[in-house]
Amino acid sequence: MNTMENKEIEKLRESFQQKSWSETISVDTWEIFKVMSEMVEGFDKLSKIGPCVSIFGSARTPESNKYYRLAEEIAYLLTKNGFGVITGGGPGVMEAANKGAHFAGGKSVGLNISLPFEQKPNPFIDRTRLLNFDFFYVRKTMFMRYSMGFIALPGGFGTLDELTEAITLIQTHKLVRFPIVLVCREYWQGFTDWITKKVLPESMISENDLELFTVVDTAEEAVNYISGFYESYALKPNF
Repeated sequence: MNTMENKEIEKLRESFQQKSWSETISVDTWEIFKVMSEMVEGFDKLSKIGPCVSIFGSARTPESNKYYRLAEEIAYLLTKNGFGVITGGGPGVMEAANKGAHFAGGKSVGLNISLPFEQKPNPFIDRTRLLNFDFFYVRKTMFMRYSMGFIALPGGFGTLDELTEAITLIQTHKLVRFPIVLVCREYWQGFTDWITKKVLPESMISENDLELFTVVDTAEEAVNYISGFYESYALKPNF
């Protein structure tokens, strides 16, 4: 058993130990204040950024990977179309998207999360537009509240988490409808097949729910879909 497993077992044991009322109150109250602090800072900074699109994808994608280059191109084109770019602030696809926005001269926003591995802010985030979070749910609130569209490139559990939360919030009318784009049909094929061939036939979703997202292959298609969505409502990024 390695050191990491020992630490996890110790945390599990601690969670089962009976705590006194004062211990519970002090821990919960302190966490509430930390959550409030992150919320206030996030609302204060992000309320001023203007129209932005969030780009999601794996933190493990190397610079030599085609998905890295694709994310960079998408962000560059979005910026040239008047949108800023929001990412999770880390490496991989997130770094590529911030890089594209940075070199296009646009707004490059990073919502970084403190993790024991993988995550540290990438160097292409605007210095005044970097936020650091300890709580995933606060960070996701910022993504949902301040994005005008979501673009999901290939990624893992984190990407799926962010993607499905956005779809769910729109499906349940907790968020206003905005465009959601999955990029790389080959990568997302298994996911979309499962939805259309398993989830839909078993009546877990309705036919209309399939219209909540689209799947494309190229940077141009992704950006055109986002821009076209708002043009259909006679809205532009500088509104």
